[in-house]
Amino acid sequence: MFDHFAWSVVSVPLIVLLASWALADRFRPDLAARVFAWSALAAAVAAALNLLAFAVAALAEIPVLARAGGLSGEVVAADTKHEPWVTWLALAWVIVATVAVVRTLRRRRRALRSARREADLLGPGQDVVIVPEPGADAFALPGKPGRIVITAGMRELLDDRQYQALVAHERAHLAGNHHVLVWIANLAATVHPVLRPVARKVGFLVERAADEAAVGELGDRRQVAVAIGEAALAAKGAARASLAGAQLMAMGSSPGLVPDRVRALLRPGRLGRWQAVVPAVVAASTLVWTVECCADLVQLLNLASLGR
Repeated sequence: MFDHFAWSVVSVPLIVLLASWALADRFRPDLAARVFAWSALAAAVAAALNLLAFAVAALAEIPVLARAGGLSGEVVAADTKHEPWVTWLALAWVIVATVAVVRTLRRRRRALRSARREADLLGPGQDVVIVPEPGADAFALPGKPGRIVITAGMRELLDDRQYQALVAHERAHLAGNHHVLVWIANLAATVHPVLRPVARKVGFLVERAADEAAVGELGDRRQVAVAIGEAALAAKGAARASLAGAQLMAMGSSPGLVPDRVRALLRPGRLGRWQAVVPAVVAASTLVWTVECCADLVQLLNLASLGR
């Protein structure tokens, strides 16, 4: 079974990571965000299932548990006799990852509840809401319906064209369900630490996708680039809006990402699609092979029950 660990737990997350560095900027940002978010999730799920299989094997090696299950711990241990550490590493990883995922899910649930409450407090009306907050901030608040929340401080600092670009950008976040892509990429990174840079890349890509959507609405790349710079300068060092939903969808607030976004808007290159096949195929292959890992575990446990 060690070959499954080497491929699904070690190799595939690294391949997805390397692909995000090498290929993510070579195709449309909206497509790239979806491909790498779902590829990261697929890689994380496959890694988790493989780790769980090895964790079960680790438990089956414990004499008291092996006897209780009618298994031969020696037969189970013999499967990884050349790598005896792998099952115990997997067991520890599963425990730590499970705790981290549970905490992440709870935080997400609290954020969604807060977002729904805040959307209700904003009341019916237009999808763009100006809140009387002095700090410069803007974010998309998902819900039914979704809202775009802009502070009075931000609105005062932008002219009409810049404000239009900002609204188009945030509206694209809602239309593209970008909060879902960011969420699943972060969940994948919670399971497998190697995928953390991929999650950050997805966060950047959804910002790029929203930027391009704003360009499509305004028809002026330079104007959108200026609006991004102005909004970033206005928000730098300012306190976030008091709405708790800002924690859910206040994306692109990192000033370090702004120069790259502006550069991409002012110097767009030719973007293809075929590169998206690479991470998608790798992610699909690891899921398929994970089925074989589970089958190998069942076969090993059957042999252990016969060898008792």
